[in-house]
Amino acid sequence: MQAELFLGDEAVAQGAIDAGLVGAFAYPGTPSTEIFEHIERHAAEYGVAARWSANEKVAYEEALGMSYAGRRALVSMKHVGLNVAADPFMSSALTGVNGGLVLVVADDPGMHSSQNEQDTRFYGDFAKLPLFEPATQQEAYDFTREAFEYSERIGLPVIIRIVTRLAHSRADVRRTEPTPQAPPPAAVLPDTDRWVLVPSHARKRYQHLLEVQEAIVDDAGRSPHNRLRLEGPRGIIAAGVARNYVAEVLDDELGEHSLLEIGMYPLPVGLLRELVDHTDEIYVFEDGYPFIERQLKGLLGLKGKAIHGRLDGALPPAGELSPDIVGQALYPNRLLPAVPSDTLTARPPQLCRGCPHGDSFRAIVEATAEATSPLLLSDIGCYSLGVMAPYRAIHTVVDMGASIGMASGAAQAGAHPVVCTIGDSTFAHSGLPALLAAAHYDHNMTVVILDNSAVAMTGIQDSLLGGEQLVAAVIGLGVDPEHCHVIEPHPKHHADNVALFRREIEHRGLSVVIARRACIHVNAKLKKRAAAAGETIEEATR
Repeated sequence: MQAELFLGDEAVAQGAIDAGLVGAFAYPGTPSTEIFEHIERHAAEYGVAARWSANEKVAYEEALGMSYAGRRALVSMKHVGLNVAADPFMSSALTGVNGGLVLVVADDPGMHSSQNEQDTRFYGDFAKLPLFEPATQQEAYDFTREAFEYSERIGLPVIIRIVTRLAHSRADVRRTEPTPQAPPPAAVLPDTDRWVLVPSHARKRYQHLLEVQEAIVDDAGRSPHNRLRLEGPRGIIAAGVARNYVAEVLDDELGEHSLLEIGMYPLPVGLLRELVDHTDEIYVFEDGYPFIERQLKGLLGLKGKAIHGRLDGALPPAGELSPDIVGQALYPNRLLPAVPSDTLTARPPQLCRGCPHGDSFRAIVEATAEATSPLLLSDIGCYSLGVMAPYRAIHTVVDMGASIGMASGAAQAGAHPVVCTIGDSTFAHSGLPALLAAAHYDHNMTVVILDNSAVAMTGIQDSLLGGEQLVAAVIGLGVDPEHCHVIEPHPKHHADNVALFRREIEHRGLSVVIARRACIHVNAKLKKRAAAAGETIEEATR
């Protein structure tokens, strides 16, 4: 078939579609968002069910339910999203799958848009599940197609790990003939004992998971994605996108080196042993944590062998790798061209001009200005930029939904005033349970829900909870209607909004203020949607 130019994310998505995908499930999160968006754009064409989920846990459970019903399902998320989905993810290693189930996780070395660098390979090892790590867009496509086949062959979920540099770069991808969607299975479902994880069943399923590990390791050892070339006495292990950097530095001439390329996990023990026996020292290049390096060294190292990587200082302990970093590690005496430090002027991120969050922050800052030590807690979203000047309106950003829970804890410590800000989509994602508890105990805090009608930070996806539905949900959780208010964050209402914030902060109990004004990019999206459908904006919003 003709080559097509794809992002790494899009290559994964198209690979899933061409593998006979029936359903895709996700929650927006950079750098994984474009996986689902590509499938969503082509969902009608290929007959794929594709709807954004409330959070990553729900997305994984929806995918698992589709697998239980015998159809192929893809679930995608960023690395920290897997923390949210960890409960069903870990248990799915015991239930196994019926239809193929592939989990794609986009890690973010260097933290371009994330609060940590965690490495999904540890989750794969933790759950004892196989993991593919492509190095190119073509491999992202090919590995995804293969992952569905492999998932059904071994009866387990399969993980695909990509990183930002692959997810958000483009290259030609040559597709292969699509696999038609398999017809729905007969009404007979899998053995109930497999899927009902009461302890007596779970113990049997865990024993089964342990028993198949030897076969999975053997598959990794024979996989064409793990390639060993033995030549010189200096060993190199290169995994994922780091394989590209090593290839660029060596220019495909091994010379004094021997090379083991890793594209599938668990680690191929036999190939590793061959490399160790053949070489005097080994360099480990992997984008992320020192996952391979730690396993290779163990607690006491390899007698007579030097292992170089992030742990011994041969590579930076954090951040992305690059050809320059790899080259400097292999050839420390080679002079590299100096890069002027002032080549690019720093451009710190900032809220868009006219963003309603700016008006909310200005009102909150003014309302708390006379307090001795106000605690202003916030959450994951565009409004995280409230930490920047001129607002300086937030003190914490930890994880999705943490603002309300942390505010509850601070209130119970006796702090006052405590004000937390959270977006409408983040509130739906994981703020609801925390507000339920805060309302039950009437904690002395003020929750500000920034309702901008979109999941704005990741590309203006639709929010699942906003408008009057959001108000009803807040009151339904037990918030006193007398202390639940809706305001419009706009300069013309600034004085009134400051006065309202002050009153609710003075109230010694829970109050919720919903700051409702659409993201400035929402109208542009609505106009485009309406034009495509031949509707007015009012019709498109119904």
